[in-house]
Amino acid sequence: MKKTYQNGFFLFGLAVLAIMVSQLNFSEVWRHLQEAGYWFLAVVALWTFLYMMNTFSWYVIIHNGLPRKSEVGFWWLYKITVSGFALNYATPGGLMGGEPYRIMSLKPKIGTERASSSVILFAMTHIFSHFWFWLLSVALYIITQPMTIAIGILLAVTTCFCLTGIWFFMTGYKKGLAVRAMRVLSHLPFVRGWAIRFIKSHRTQLDRIDHQIAALHRQSPRAFLCAVLSELSCRIASALEIYFILRVMMPDANYLQSILILAFTSLFANMLFFMPLQLGGREGGFLMSAKGLHLSADAGIMVALLVRLRELIWTAIGLLLIKWERN
Repeated sequence: MKKTYQNGFFLFGLAVLAIMVSQLNFSEVWRHLQEAGYWFLAVVALWTFLYMMNTFSWYVIIHNGLPRKSEVGFWWLYKITVSGFALNYATPGGLMGGEPYRIMSLKPKIGTERASSSVILFAMTHIFSHFWFWLLSVALYIITQPMTIAIGILLAVTTCFCLTGIWFFMTGYKKGLAVRAMRVLSHLPFVRGWAIRFIKSHRTQLDRIDHQIAALHRQSPRAFLCAVLSELSCRIASALEIYFILRVMMPDANYLQSILILAFTSLFANMLFFMPLQLGGREGGFLMSAKGLHLSADAGIMVALLVRLRELIWTAIGLLLIKWERN
């Protein structure tokens, strides 16, 4: 990647990170850090392994059809994965920051079209796993929690939403998504003209990208399943950070509760995708999910603050990795 672009990504992320840090209530954060003790270190360390799972998914996607001796090594890809998620966290709209960075980093190694298709496919798989995670969490709630009419309606709506999302992405896997995504943009205000011009001038490249996206699902279902299961497992395992924090205040907290809290919070936060770091969405989601599971408001606040702090730490790590040139 050119130094100019690298510095641009780094400085933009650094500026947004500084704004995010300035929004913290430092006395409140320090108090909860003292309460959490070494459990917070476990939360931060946990994401070292969760990012490995994300990297593995992307690694499988990239290496499907590539020679065994490829320039794209796992640990180099790990660095790009962490930095990409750091930019996703810091960017309004999420995919506006991390995805271009991933494509530009991969481009010199495997070419523009293959880099683009692998990044789009990884993003699709990441989002696709969320829909499955939310759908499985609906079943988990029905099995483990008491039901009311209001909750039943909410779960029914969530189920329809997840099934629609799964259908949309399955169609995208079979036929490609690049052209369809640009067609959607061509009907939106402000970007309509740009999208139409982009489709006309890049139609051949978009068709090739769609062909490569569809190839993984069609030619290598095992690799496709492996990538999806790795991402889904990462979603489930990431509930451990909530479990670790809850154990500080509630020794009787259980892992299933943590999964449900994460499912509701991530669903709520993703509805506010246009906000950097989903500011306010995560916190509101934690508080509402804690109340819904009959946990104390203090527990919800503590989880929200410490998860936010973990995100800021890993965002800072990801931004520093942008400047680390070793391949």
